[in-house]
Amino acid sequence: MEQMALKQTIEQLQKRYDEFKNQKLNLDMSRGKPCPEQLKLSMDMLKILNKEEDYICDGIDTRNYGVLEGIKPARKLFAELLEVSENEVIVGGNSSLNMMHDAIARAFIFGVPGGKAPWGVLPKVRFLCPSPGYDRHFAICEAFGIEMIPVEMKQDGPDMDEIERIVSSDESVKGIWCVPKYSNPDGISYSDDVVRRFANLKPKAPDFRIFWDNAYVVHHLSDEHDEILNILEECKKAGNPDMVYIFASTSKITFPGAGIAAMAASETNIKYTLQKMAVQTICPDKTNQLRHVRFLKSVENINELMKKHAAIIAPKFAAVLETLERELGGKEIAWWNKPRGGYFISLYTLDGCAKEVVAMAAEAGVKLTNAGATYPYGRDPRDRNIRIAPTYPAIEDLKKAIEILCVCVQLVSAKKMLSGEVLSRKVV
Repeated sequence: MEQMALKQTIEQLQKRYDEFKNQKLNLDMSRGKPCPEQLKLSMDMLKILNKEEDYICDGIDTRNYGVLEGIKPARKLFAELLEVSENEVIVGGNSSLNMMHDAIARAFIFGVPGGKAPWGVLPKVRFLCPSPGYDRHFAICEAFGIEMIPVEMKQDGPDMDEIERIVSSDESVKGIWCVPKYSNPDGISYSDDVVRRFANLKPKAPDFRIFWDNAYVVHHLSDEHDEILNILEECKKAGNPDMVYIFASTSKITFPGAGIAAMAASETNIKYTLQKMAVQTICPDKTNQLRHVRFLKSVENINELMKKHAAIIAPKFAAVLETLERELGGKEIAWWNKPRGGYFISLYTLDGCAKEVVAMAAEAGVKLTNAGATYPYGRDPRDRNIRIAPTYPAIEDLKKAIEILCVCVQLVSAKKMLSGEVLSRKVV
């Protein structure tokens, strides 16, 4: 725009922004949570165990001690979901994040099969972190003092050339975080080529592990959805059966705070993990595992339940995308992904704008995930990524929140242009 037109646009946008600000809104899109309507879909699960005999499974009283690895029907269900064998699965409590944290803790205290020493006695432990990524993965690394190395995300997954180069030459690199399907926050699913290249990695560290967080394995938005290769099967073909840990949960299938989670890996890794867990705990909450098994029954039934979830949240994703297109389309100041599943939409601003946009939105009553949270150490090197979490708000609140966000993006961009700042328009 010419300078005069730019000034006029800023005045109009400022007026819209002030009107929103005067409404004293309180709209929270900071986390990817199921909405109340989604939680209602699983309420019948709480009524399944009523009589004393209901708690018996395969001759085991699930109310009592024992069965560290999880009850057999739960292992079978997750094995089917993750396309592994029952002997390659441990079923735990409600949180796959907890299981990931514990896997890191065990590696630091005891090491992992094939390793020379526990990670905690090594001078340096480093992890590769495809970015933007899941902030809680990065928080685990910070808590353990693991040095994080950002790796650029592409449209088919992480930059494999960079990953192969680093892991083959640096023994201090012990792992990588991956959300392979509908990634957080980009919604990208790894291509077959990317999965095969992961399986065929030749790490310098013999105890290198891929942390494969398959959080959105069945979280599609429509019948047209992504599929990814079986990473454990590919690792076996490549002669690297012990290189991957797979994680999943029912957190966004049933109840986030009262679900069940699983870790899948080679039998060598599973036996080692159970040996160390035996000192930590006697067993998980088997009654909740049984409740889930009897409610969910099979992967086919899970898929039917997830269609009901999609019917609730897909219109919210559509509303966000429609508003982004209406407000920002064609202006070359923002770009966004159009995911086919998962829980997030990733918005990219011009370089140097994201933090200011998020701060402005907060002043107008719209709380977003902190700018930079999707990068290691909370530092987005180009200050451009904003994670949008559409699932929890009511759709009318969501539409208003995204309109405010778009006004903020335009205001911040226009003011920087007017001030003469040179902003990168590199398309994501």
